[in-house]
Amino acid sequence: MTSSAVSPLDPWPDTVQWRRVSARLIWVELVRLAILLVFLLVGCLIGYLLGWDPAALIAIGVVALGLLRAVIVVRAVRAWGYAERATDLLVRQGLLVRRLSIVPYARMQFVDVTAGPLERAFGLANVQLHTAAAATDAQVPGLEAAEAARLRDRLTALGQDRQEGL
Repeated sequence: MTSSAVSPLDPWPDTVQWRRVSARLIWVELVRLAILLVFLLVGCLIGYLLGWDPAALIAIGVVALGLLRAVIVVRAVRAWGYAERATDLLVRQGLLVRRLSIVPYARMQFVDVTAGPLERAFGLANVQLHTAAAATDAQVPGLEAAEAARLRDRLTALGQDRQEGL
């Protein structure tokens, strides 16, 4: 196999302009990870203070796995991307298992925009497209609030335009 082989996960390499999600999503995910690690380490500390000997060893493992997860979070966020075309939206994600979703605007039933407390603190929102088939739903996390609103409005308008022609 040559290096110029075409991948089914990288369609239209020169015709589609991929957009990345905000780099601030890395911080959101790292804060979530830190909160989880703090709870686990507090549990290990309590266990250690109560005389449970393996608690210190488990704490070292928790820290090591936390550091590994932090590296994975950074790479996973950088792997997210989306592209708008005339008739559909492309969403790609994943490191080990890569996924490309192509959602036709005419098949969209509704667009969901959500932002939890951490996302709002970092000025981010998630846009999720819902179709009749749950397997074709697509999500674009970590968009800046203004971009999420723009994408929501554009997808809604394009979805309505396409459905009117049916």
